[in-house]
Amino acid sequence: MLKTLYTRLALGLFLLLLVVGLLYTFISLYSLREYNASVNQALHQNLAKNLVSDRNLVSNGQLDSSALEELFALYMAINPSIEIYLLGLDGTILSYSADPAKIKRKQVSMAPIRRLMADTSLYPILGDDPRSHDRQKVFSVTPVPTADNPEGYLYVVLRGEEYDAAETMARGGKLLEMSAWALLVSLTVAMLAGLTIFRLLTRRLRSLTRRVEAFENSDMSQPQLDNRWHDKQSVVRDEIDYLDVTFDDMARRIASQIEQLTEKDAQRRRLIAQVSHDLRTPLASMQGYIESLKLRRDRLSPQEQDRFLDIALKEGRRLSRLVDELFELAALEAREKQPVPEPFPLAELVHDVVQKHDQTARDNHLALTLSGNPALPTAYADLAMTERVLDNLISNAIAYSPAGGHIDVVLSQTNGEPQVCIQDSGPGIAEQDLPHIFDPFYRGETSSGAGHAGLGLAIARRIMTLQGGDIGVENLASGGAAFCIRLPTAPSSANVINT
Repeated sequence: MLKTLYTRLALGLFLLLLVVGLLYTFISLYSLREYNASVNQALHQNLAKNLVSDRNLVSNGQLDSSALEELFALYMAINPSIEIYLLGLDGTILSYSADPAKIKRKQVSMAPIRRLMADTSLYPILGDDPRSHDRQKVFSVTPVPTADNPEGYLYVVLRGEEYDAAETMARGGKLLEMSAWALLVSLTVAMLAGLTIFRLLTRRLRSLTRRVEAFENSDMSQPQLDNRWHDKQSVVRDEIDYLDVTFDDMARRIASQIEQLTEKDAQRRRLIAQVSHDLRTPLASMQGYIESLKLRRDRLSPQEQDRFLDIALKEGRRLSRLVDELFELAALEAREKQPVPEPFPLAELVHDVVQKHDQTARDNHLALTLSGNPALPTAYADLAMTERVLDNLISNAIAYSPAGGHIDVVLSQTNGEPQVCIQDSGPGIAEQDLPHIFDPFYRGETSSGAGHAGLGLAIARRIMTLQGGDIGVENLASGGAAFCIRLPTAPSSANVINT
């Protein structure tokens, strides 16, 4: 029942209005009581003085006891709401008009009496009620027989026992009923108004909740583009709008991440299948030649046995190289193998790598040359990793270039950063394969029909990314392909790239 925000707000509003209504009723009744007391005391501030004057209570400068007795009897009959007391100078009760059985005090405090006589504008001032040890009432007072020669005080309680009884009856009857109806009507109106306002305020929250539920129940592959917040308005007005905007962004990110995870999972499956195939091929070849050698050893010449062993050894090395590349790529992807950048002259490194592969190129009847401007800016990268990339690119160029061809290693600058391009004279790369040439185990068809199925280029791209550099490939107009790497410059150089 209390699961929705609207229901909780409605219950909270009801309890709040109930507490406020009860508090308002209490304050109103208390204020009304004080107001009536003030009005009653203000209207009857001269009542005691008038009683002394009108009823001739003072005769020849003396208080007339018989006239006072008549006054007591008269007001008990015609105006039972007041009680009249004759006090001594110290507040001792000498005589009174009330029921003797209900008088609890023998003396009242003189402090409120003196305060009222000193300033008659202070309302309400409460004096002691002779009928109670702790209750106080509004009163009227005057010195008798005269103010110049007081012998006591005429103390008139304006809200006597009869008044209290009548007030209690009224409060328990009509006044209480009116207060209850007023409270009920006020609560009802306030509750309806509050529920209407809450419904308007929570309307956008309910709409957002429906969108969240719809997105949750969907496959989350695409964000809920219908009824998006940006389609309704473009300015964030409050926290609910901010929540709407945040949900839109979150939904798009979740959908994008799910799509990326789906694509990564598909790539993982393809990679596993390709790895299995590429591992199985040299392993099967190696096992086949070894088994043949074992079964046919007696019938094979020494030259054939050596050839079988050479082929098995070659396939074993191929398998070992492939496993090493798998471990290397996995370490790079998991960031277990991080570059340690340092400034170094790239031109010298390229020269050393070219010299290292020169003999291999000669053995394949290829011309390996180094050209371009050797005055390159100082590179800031991992020396060993950069050498690994150059080794891989030159080895690939040697493998894919036909006998009698040439491989050019060109040094240059791009936007002040050192660049090395390895250009071969091979068949080039099919246009549809260019975007995927750095994918692990990607098998594309080159112009010669050979397919790329290794990890070297994937490792090269990952190394360049970790170093803050770049690697790219393009087909040359004269034939062949060109692989270019670009490295960040040293911190002392003008252009610095944060890795």
